[in-house]
Amino acid sequence: MGAFSLLLYLISIGFVLRACLGADPFANFVMELSYITASPLGVPQQVIAVNGKFPGPVINVTTNYNVVVNVKNKLDENLLITWSGIQMRRSSWQDGVLGTNCPIPPKWNWTYQFQVKDQIGSFFYYPSLNMQRASGGFGSFVITNRNIIPLPFDTPDGDIVILIGDWYTRNHTVGFLFGKTYRVRVHNVGVSTCLNFRIQNHNLLLAETEGYYTAQTNYTSLDIHVGQSYSFLVTMDQNASSDYYIVASARFVNQSLWERVTGVAVLHYSNSKGKVSGPLPDPPNDGFDASYSLNQAMSIRQNVTASGARPNPQGSFHYGQINVTDVYVLKSLPPSKIDGKLRATYNGISFVNPETPLRLADAYKLKGAYKLDFPDRPRDRAPKIDRSVINATYKGFIEIILQNNDTVVQSFHLDGYSFFVVGMGYGEWSENSRGSYNRWDAISRSTVQVFSGGWTSVLVSLDNVGVWNLRTENLDRWYLGQETYMKIINPEDTNNKTEFPMPDNALYCGALSRMQKPQKISSDSSILLVGSKLYLILLVVFTTVISVLK
Repeated sequence: MGAFSLLLYLISIGFVLRACLGADPFANFVMELSYITASPLGVPQQVIAVNGKFPGPVINVTTNYNVVVNVKNKLDENLLITWSGIQMRRSSWQDGVLGTNCPIPPKWNWTYQFQVKDQIGSFFYYPSLNMQRASGGFGSFVITNRNIIPLPFDTPDGDIVILIGDWYTRNHTVGFLFGKTYRVRVHNVGVSTCLNFRIQNHNLLLAETEGYYTAQTNYTSLDIHVGQSYSFLVTMDQNASSDYYIVASARFVNQSLWERVTGVAVLHYSNSKGKVSGPLPDPPNDGFDASYSLNQAMSIRQNVTASGARPNPQGSFHYGQINVTDVYVLKSLPPSKIDGKLRATYNGISFVNPETPLRLADAYKLKGAYKLDFPDRPRDRAPKIDRSVINATYKGFIEIILQNNDTVVQSFHLDGYSFFVVGMGYGEWSENSRGSYNRWDAISRSTVQVFSGGWTSVLVSLDNVGVWNLRTENLDRWYLGQETYMKIINPEDTNNKTEFPMPDNALYCGALSRMQKPQKISSDSSILLVGSKLYLILLVVFTTVISVLK
C-alpha cells in the first residue's frame, strides 16, 4: 500500500501535570532527533524518532509556563522544529521555520525558549524542513489549564492522544474502564489527506480545538484536515460484549485507490468479553460532495461563556463589531511550471525562502533579503518565484479570504496567531459573501480547511509583533512555494516591550554565516543541571510518557 497507507497511533496518558510552584515556572526538556529502523507497515524502514521513540513523546505543560527545549540534531541533514498552534507571543525568533530561524546543522543542538502565554489546549510539534514530517519527528504538545481556571466540563478520567496521518497503519489495543469519560486528543500529522475519525458505536463530544473550547456538540464522526487538532470527550458507555474499532479513513480522494487503506485501532474495555469483529463503521456516504463536511465545519462554534487560559469568557472579545482595516484575498491554483520547475503559488507568487531569515536580516539591516510587496489580490500576470512578504499593520484587524481554485482540499495555517473562521462557501468569494459570516461565535483556531473550488474567510487581530509564516499545511503544496510571511512591527517600540530581542544563541546563516562560531556541545549531564528541582520532576514525567509509547 506504500504511499497510500495510514498512520493511527494511540498514546494513553493517565495523568495531568500540574505545577505546585510560583507563577510562570520553567519546564525543561531534551529532544534528540535521530533515525531509527521501525516496521510500521511490517517492513523495516527508516523513520525519524524523538528520544528514540516513534512517534515522539508528549510535551505536557501548564498555561504560562516558560518552556525550554534543547533540540539535538542527530540526523545527517538540517533540522528545525516548529510548534503548530503555539503562538510564541512576542518571539517569532522561536517559531522554527526557515523564514525566522537558521536551520540546526547535523550533529548540532539548539535550545528553544518560549512561553505558552495565555494558551490552553491540544497542539503538536514536528520538523518543518524537507518533507521530514512524512518520516516522523512529531509528537503531541498539551497545555493544561491553571488550577484557578475551571474546565467547562467535568474533569475527564484520563487523557488519550491519537496521531493520525496518511502514511502508515498499525493496530493497537488500549484498555479503558466502562462508564468512564476520557479526553481524546486527535492530531492529523499527515502530508496531504483529510481523514474522517470515528469510534464504533461511541459519540464524540467535541470539547476543544487548537486552544479554544467549543460548544459541546456530539458527532458520530468528524473530518480532521491536515494539521488540525481536536479533543473529544468520549464516554465508555457501550456494553462490554466486545471491543470496538477506532478508525481513520481518507476523504476527498480517489476511492478506488483508498477504499482498502484505512487506519484502524481497537478500543478495549477492561471488562470486555470478546474481540472486535464485523465490518468497520462507515464513513459519511457523500463521495466527492464536500457539502456535508463543509456544513459540519461551520457547525463547530466557540463556547463563548467558557474561560480559556484567562478568567474571562472566550466570547468577551467581540470580533464581529470590529472594523476591518485590511483585506487580503489569497488565491491558490494547481501547481504549474515556473522557469521550468513545478511550483505552487498564492496570488501568482511562489515563495522561496531567503538564505538569511527575515528577522535576522532586519536585525543586521541587510538589504534585498526580501520585499514587502505581497499583493492583496490576485494579479493578472504570469506567476513568478519571489520573496514577497505581507507588510501588515500592528494592532490592525484583517480579513483573509482563502480562495482555493486548486483540485485538492487544502489546510491553511498561520503561525503566531489564532483566527476566527467566519465563513466558508463554494465558487468565487465576493463582497456579498460577507452576508453569510458568523459574527458572534465563530471558532478561533490556527488551521482551517479550504475546500476545492471554494473559499474560507478568517478574521485576525494583529497584536503579536514579529514575522509569521502563512502557509498551506499540505506538504506537497507548502514545499512547492505556497506560503509567505506576514511582518508586523510596532514602530513605537524602542525598548523591546512588544517583541523580545534576538536570542543570545541565535544561529547565523546566509549572508551572515561568517558570524557563526563553532558550537561547543554540552554534555548531557550539564544540560540536566540547567533547570531546577521542577526540571527534574518534569524530566521524570517526560520519561514516563515515553515509556507509555513502548
